[in-house]
Amino acid sequence: MARTVPQGKTSRTARTSRTARTTGASKTPRTSKAAGSRSAPGSPPLSGWARAMAMLLAFAGTVVFAVLLARLTLEPSAASESLTHSNLRPGDSIRDYLAQPAFRDTVKQLGGNIVLGLPFGMLLPVLVPRARGLIRVTAVTALVMLLVELAQGFLVTGRAFDVDDVLLNTTGAVVGYLLIGRRMGRAVHPRRRHWWHRFTKRSTAAD
Repeated sequence: MARTVPQGKTSRTARTSRTARTTGASKTPRTSKAAGSRSAPGSPPLSGWARAMAMLLAFAGTVVFAVLLARLTLEPSAASESLTHSNLRPGDSIRDYLAQPAFRDTVKQLGGNIVLGLPFGMLLPVLVPRARGLIRVTAVTALVMLLVELAQGFLVTGRAFDVDDVLLNTTGAVVGYLLIGRRMGRAVHPRRRHWWHRFTKRSTAAD
């Protein structure tokens, strides 16, 4: 014998199903709208005008820094010609700086060379997107300062080549990148795609 369902219960079930369908349909546009309002993955948080202004300021800072670097390292100093000597052994000049009796002179020599490398780590990630990354900033800074030291040793009177200056300048660039340059680079430019991201995408798609 077939069972009959009461009419009141049938109408209540139909209303419940219609309400569920209506609620699901109303939620769908809101979800898609929220997803559309989010920025694309990897895009920089700054707007176009802000990015252009940041790169312009970075370029101006690079020009000022280049002029200052040239004046500090490439100006002849005939008076100190007899006092200068080249250093090809890493650590020798640093030990001499630490052995100085006056603490101010030690800070001036060590800290000055480290501060001279800070702009590399702060400006390169903004001005040159391909130079972003700790290894690239370190390599570019070491190469530039090596060329400066070679010019000092062979072309400038009263200056000498010192490998420890290259090490200290590169250390300053690493500090500047870790403190400021990394964040500034990510704020201005989209995040770089590394080779391991391919495997990450594949594993995500497989899941």
